Amino acid sequence: MRKTAVPRPFSLSQPSQLSQLCRLAALALTASAALTIAPMAQAADGPWLVRARAVHLDPANRGDVEGLAINSKWLPEVDVTYFFTPHIAAELVLTYPQRQDVTLNGADVGTLKHLPPVLSVQYHFVPDGQFRPYAGIGLNHTRFSSVHIADGAGQIDKRSFGLAYGFGMDVQLNGPWYLNLDVKKVHIKTDVTLGGQKMGTFKVDPVLVGLGIGYRF
Repeated sequence: MRKTAVPRPFSLSQPSQLSQLCRLAALALTASAALTIAPMAQAADGPWLVRARAVHLDPANRGDVEGLAINSKWLPEVDVTYFFTPHIAAELVLTYPQRQDVTLNGADVGTLKHLPPVLSVQYHFVPDGQFRPYAGIGLNHTRFSSVHIADGAGQIDKRSFGLAYGFGMDVQLNGPWYLNLDVKKVHIKTDVTLGGQKMGTFKVDPVLVGLGIGYRF
């Protein structure tokens, strides 16, 4: 009489099956942890950082026109930063046209307005720390307007392109809120004419020191 084969019951005591189950369990736990942690990390530290700063503009007032100068002043500023990676970001600095007094050897000769947005690439050295220093370099495009110098006899070029570079620090306060200190050197220059005759090149080249609050999302 032919015997019917009885299937062997599954047993975790078999070493090969037990090791396979352990490997599958480990893979499942790893995948689950990765899927859980990644959204949490993104939610805790999003790619956008918006700052509002009070900035002190301190012009160098150099160039070929002896004694020509604009005043130092405080101005409001907003910047938007996007992080491509934890270390690499792009920053766009914005404000509204700023009115400046123009003097020649200390005497008032007129006023002008300038709009100096700056676009920079930044490197953030410690992206996960409470203290987050960074350095950046970029391009400044300044547009001059409402120029009233020497009763209209004085004129300047209306656009300036120049290098901008600097460093700063974000200090994490609570959750997405940050305290920010930022220092930039911006190269701004324009040709000056008087009665249609070129007088020389005026270099504003200010140092900008800003203190403000940031929010990351």
